[in-house]
Amino acid sequence: MSNTLSIRPLRDGDFDAWLPLWRGYQDFYRVELDEAAVQGAWRRFLLPEHAMRGWLAWDGERAVGLVHIVLHPSSWTLGDYCYLQDLFVAQDCRGLGAGRRLIESVCEWARQRECSRVYWHTHETNATARRLYDQVAENAGFIQYRKLLTPL
Repeated sequence: MSNTLSIRPLRDGDFDAWLPLWRGYQDFYRVELDEAAVQGAWRRFLLPEHAMRGWLAWDGERAVGLVHIVLHPSSWTLGDYCYLQDLFVAQDCRGLGAGRRLIESVCEWARQRECSRVYWHTHETNATARRLYDQVAENAGFIQYRKLLTPL
């Protein structure tokens, strides 16, 4: 990775740079979202009034990482929570700082909006990501339960 790493919000013209990273994230978690879900998420990321946001990490002209967040209220605080829903860095760029920079960018963005926390989940077997996460945040020790109401 060169020293030209930059983080910026998703823009209308970024779809072709974003999609391979989004598909890479899905491959990592062994899921395949249908085209309607992919297009729907993309449209929501670009709506300024929507609770979903996204950023790309760029190494020069190449998008090397993505992050998606969802803002939501909490019954525990006055400030919103910022859920870091998806974080992915291209395989050949891992360990070079893009993931950390994406997390830092989300935290700064959330701080400016007076969110009371940024939080995320990962699979217990995701050792590479967990090494970074253990450096930048606290493992709260919670276990996630879920009941799917509609198929992916």
